[in-house]
Amino acid sequence: MLEAFVFATILCGFFAIILKKNLMMKIISMDVMSTGVIGYYVLIAAREGPFTPIASGTEPIAYADPVPQAVILTAIVIGFSIQALMLVGVMKLSRDNPTLETHEIEKNNTP
Repeated sequence: MLEAFVFATILCGFFAIILKKNLMMKIISMDVMSTGVIGYYVLIAAREGPFTPIASGTEPIAYADPVPQAVILTAIVIGFSIQALMLVGVMKLSRDNPTLETHEIEKNNTP
């Protein structure tokens, strides 16, 4: 059931990137899709065990793998930097164009 919600989040973000015409909405929908992908990766990585891998003398239990956690942290940081770079690009575009609609920007910039 949780996988279905994560896939729905990814699909909502994907279709919003395709269907929305405003650049800010495209950036927000890309962030939604990225959140869904990260959520799916966390969901898959957490299946092995809910406990942290701390060495102790107790009975063996299922531990969570720390490598996917590091990869996800890196993906979050990279996603944040890409989003910031896209926002700077939209900010530069908004100085030259009165709107952020893609068809208006294309119409204004075609020779």
